[in-house]
Amino acid sequence: MLRLSKKTDYALMAMKHLALHGDRGASSAREIAEQYDIPAELMAKVLQRLVRRGLLLSHQGTRGGYQLARPATLMSVADVIQAVDGPLTVTACSTDDHACDQYTKCSVRDPLWRIKDRILTALAACTLAEIVDDTSVPTIPVTLSRRTPAPVTER
Repeated sequence: MLRLSKKTDYALMAMKHLALHGDRGASSAREIAEQYDIPAELMAKVLQRLVRRGLLLSHQGTRGGYQLARPATLMSVADVIQAVDGPLTVTACSTDDHACDQYTKCSVRDPLWRIKDRILTALAACTLAEIVDDTSVPTIPVTLSRRTPAPVTER
């Protein structure tokens, strides 16, 4: 199952908050944390990671806090996810790691890497601005198989 970490959830919430409230200046980690009932220390760590990756600017002082480093239209959801969680993966193996016993015999590795690339492309195509205006997030058409899976029965 592909699943975003809690830290990534918090990062996206913070980025949306900053995009929505950027016109009034910087927001503190504490302000964002309180707004969404997130531990302040955890929010501060997430925001610092976003600063290190160049997605946020950090300002010191009494009117300090965090602001987007560039317009929301120029930041993708993929940027945020990778800033917090690192490179997107869907398999335990990677192109750099040949330690898996099945590496040379694996018949699904390459197709799964292509699927990962498609997922990353979709996440890169969705901007932070689209998250802010959630009515504009495009829906991805789903093609259903003609074969219906067997119903799950409990024993």
